[in-house]
Amino acid sequence: MRRGYLHVTRFPVQRKVIESPALAGQPLVLVEEVRGQRRVAFASTRALKAGVRPGMTLTAATALEPELRNFPYRLKDEAQALTALGESLLGLCPGFQRDAPDGLWFDASAAHLVGGEQELGARVLEVCGEQGYRAHVTVASEAFTSRVLARHGSRRVEVVPEGQGARALAPLPLSALEDAAAKAFSVLGLSTLGEVAALPAGAVTARGGAAAARAHARCRGVDDTPFTPEPLEEALEDRVVLDAPSDTFEPVQFALKTLLDRLGARLSGRQRAAVRLTFVLRLDPTGEAQVPLLLARPTARAKLLLDLARHRLGELRLERPVAEVAVRVDAHDEDLGQQLALGDAPEGDAALEGVLSRLATTLGEGALFAASLEAVHRPESAHAPRAFHPPETRRGLLSPSGPLAPATEPAAPITVWREAGAARERPSRLLAQPARLDAEVTASGEMLAARLAGRRHRVTAMAGPERLGGEWWTDTPYQRDYYRVHFEGLGPAWVYRDGRDGDFYLQGLFD
Repeated sequence: MRRGYLHVTRFPVQRKVIESPALAGQPLVLVEEVRGQRRVAFASTRALKAGVRPGMTLTAATALEPELRNFPYRLKDEAQALTALGESLLGLCPGFQRDAPDGLWFDASAAHLVGGEQELGARVLEVCGEQGYRAHVTVASEAFTSRVLARHGSRRVEVVPEGQGARALAPLPLSALEDAAAKAFSVLGLSTLGEVAALPAGAVTARGGAAAARAHARCRGVDDTPFTPEPLEEALEDRVVLDAPSDTFEPVQFALKTLLDRLGARLSGRQRAAVRLTFVLRLDPTGEAQVPLLLARPTARAKLLLDLARHRLGELRLERPVAEVAVRVDAHDEDLGQQLALGDAPEGDAALEGVLSRLATTLGEGALFAASLEAVHRPESAHAPRAFHPPETRRGLLSPSGPLAPATEPAAPITVWREAGAARERPSRLLAQPARLDAEVTASGEMLAARLAGRRHRVTAMAGPERLGGEWWTDTPYQRDYYRVHFEGLGPAWVYRDGRDGDFYLQGLFD
């Protein structure tokens, strides 16, 4: 199979600088505990120029660079970040396989969908660049070929044709083997992978055993290493441990940006969009605070999520400093995107999303509701409030209801009462129970005035009737004449006259 390899140079260092932009250009190292000693695992470019090398003790590294800053190297955090980067590529490839600590393979079999393998590599680098990473990509037929060329080659994107692995590897230095076999070949005076590939296979096996034979085969472009895609976690959650517990919002804000950038990329890769999030702030030394966020519309846009997170958490008062920030996606939906209608402004639409999300999270989920059509005949019961959920369709020419939408099964017909070419109006506010009116009526049946709550309201205008009846098959049939009546001091109202008792009832009010 064709597979690509993405190599992010010193990935843990790049990740740390992305999380803390103030570290850009500074000498820093990530250190790990090795046999009771703190040793350098990764170093920044400036630290390397000062002579700092991986494996060196922190004391020796600090002697070379007095301004050296150090941070803990946590394998779990690096694996989490590398997985997030792999998931962000799922919109371009069917799967990925991590190669810790700074690379991953990806399935390049769908390259023809984006214009070929060269274009696929460029797209992969583009996705990485959006997250702040600098990387190299190689597409080849063998795992070893793609990995070594991405790590030691000079091109940002390289494509090795089928059967050309040995030729592409030949100029690379012997150090590209990155294992004990390199030393075994170096004592023979060899300096390139091409020289290794030219050796007789039998002599290599006799002298170096199975490990040398395997390295020799790979240098000749022969590699049967299987591709094992990483299983995707069902729960989308990410976390960042702060360098030190903080009682100010600024470090928390940087952590939130990192988390939401990663989660947004993971959601986009899965073609999903978040509906509900929970922010978890773990406190020092114990305790935690959980803050939910309900979105007005499913989204994977990190910028919008960060704006809402700042609004939600910016004024939060905590009893203890924050030691760790985590974000969990509690609910997500298919990301259908959104195509604006001609003339719409995306900035205004995003602002509306922000306002609705803030209302829902500040006032509670029940404060935001929408009307739902009900399968009943009574006009006052034809719609009912329901919990607000994001709209299921998009607007624009390619929306499911647009003129270019694919043909689907016709929806059930909706009956609309019309008069004079326009739909009959319905009130925006309905009374929970109709209020009986003490009406003054002329001999012809026209209403002159009505008393409501002890006050007399004169009728200034009246339109109707709209005669409706039904539900005769139930225990509560109805036969009514509906009117739009404008009362002095009350405004436009929706009134009906019940056919059973002949009385008038107030059903709702128009805004």
